[in-house]
Amino acid sequence: MLSSENPGGFLRLGVIGGGCSGLQYKFRYERTPRPSDTVFDAAGAQLCVDPKSFRFLDGMTLDYVETLLEQRFLFKNPNAGKSCGCGKSFQV
Repeated sequence: MLSSENPGGFLRLGVIGGGCSGLQYKFRYERTPRPSDTVFDAAGAQLCVDPKSFRFLDGMTLDYVETLLEQRFLFKNPNAGKSCGCGKSFQV
């Protein structure tokens, strides 16, 4: 998905206010990371996270689940005190 949408680019993962639990995850394509970003290599894709989001995401694992019923990202965030039923938003 990343190579077709933004070849050589980055996928930005962040946290913004909103969702049913108060904070929600957000993805966006980026051409280059910012100097203050933390950059990860995730199975050949470059992922960047800003410092404010990093404190909420530190230690999180991200997986992609594909079943007969759904295709989605699965967030396992040890910093989340509570999560909503769909797993797209959380509280600390």
